Amino acid sequence: MTVHDRDKTQRRNGTSGSGPAAGHHPLVAQPHTETEGPVAAAEAVAAQISTEGHPLGRPGRPLNGRSPFLMGISAAAGVAVTVGVVEMIVTVRDVLVLIGLALFLAVGLEPVVSFLARHKFPRWAAVLTVMVAGLAVVGGFLTAAIPPVARQATLFVTQAPTMLTRLQSHNSLLGQLNERLHVAQRLQQTLSGDASGLVNGLLGAGQVVFSALTSALIVVVLTVYFVVDLPRIRATLYRLVPHSRRPRAILLGDEIFAKVGGYVLGNLLISLIAGALTFTFLMIVGVPYALLLSLFVAILDLLPVIGSTIAGVGVCLVALSVSVPVCLATVGFFVAYRLAEDYLLVPRIIGRAVKVPALVTVVAVLVGGALLGIVGALVAIPAAAALLLLTQEVLFPRLDHA
Repeated sequence: MTVHDRDKTQRRNGTSGSGPAAGHHPLVAQPHTETEGPVAAAEAVAAQISTEGHPLGRPGRPLNGRSPFLMGISAAAGVAVTVGVVEMIVTVRDVLVLIGLALFLAVGLEPVVSFLARHKFPRWAAVLTVMVAGLAVVGGFLTAAIPPVARQATLFVTQAPTMLTRLQSHNSLLGQLNERLHVAQRLQQTLSGDASGLVNGLLGAGQVVFSALTSALIVVVLTVYFVVDLPRIRATLYRLVPHSRRPRAILLGDEIFAKVGGYVLGNLLISLIAGALTFTFLMIVGVPYALLLSLFVAILDLLPVIGSTIAGVGVCLVALSVSVPVCLATVGFFVAYRLAEDYLLVPRIIGRAVKVPALVTVVAVLVGGALLGIVGALVAIPAAAALLLLTQEVLFPRLDHA
């Protein structure tokens, strides 16, 4: 018999435990046995504290947190939970990096989705439009780039013996570099090595490519889910903040989201500009593999500070195989582009949104690259911008008034 059924039966029979004639506590029903007494008493109390506004009753007073027993249990549980969380993070850190990268990209795409939503697009239609447009751009880019890249890669393999001959010539600049770096000798050792080692190397390269493609697919799928549910994720994160501090947290959090979004979109635009300008210059001066090298520059330019420099060194080495004047012209182009990117493109496209000093940018990129590799270097600047904002708005005011 449930609590409510017993209460109704007692009222119908006129034997409710609430009257003094019952001979017991006013809230306790008449127990059937000695063992049932405490449980029946609790059920009777439960029936009275269950109301329409609070069907499960009002929360009781919290336990005494200063109790030595509870303090010891809390300390031991805190240590155990901390150790478990650290081990879990270490175990699934690769997955967490992919999740963080997907969330980073989703926040970066949010300004475009919000722009469409403000112009009478439903949320689902705005997300679908952005994703279809992104896939169309990537698909069209691959369709246009793969055939020329395949031809240029085949041409590179065909001309490799000629380039090896230039490396062995003592009269050319490449030959002089080869005498110092022993490039030809290392290539010959690699090509004439053990067949099993070559097969293992090819299998390892295939495994790396498969892992990279799998990770890219996971990031794309997670990005789609994050973009769809980003308003709900945002609201959930803000609910974790105490009510008295929630308005301030919303202002700071939205500012951080705006910085991340501005950085992602601006970085993509700058990389496209770098690739387009590099392709145009290489076609003008006649450097081979122009499309392949411009794609290389555009991808590496996504890495702040060091990306375009590393890409420029690689392009200059290829230009050196044409002639020394072409190599010098390529060096001059990348120096000029680097100055234009640092003092013209980045301040106008990214600087207004991120507002991170140059010293903080360099340090953040170095630390992020050392911790998480390419992904760390990619997200270093917006992470530094978020920490700088929290420092200026929260930490410094507290220290000034301490």
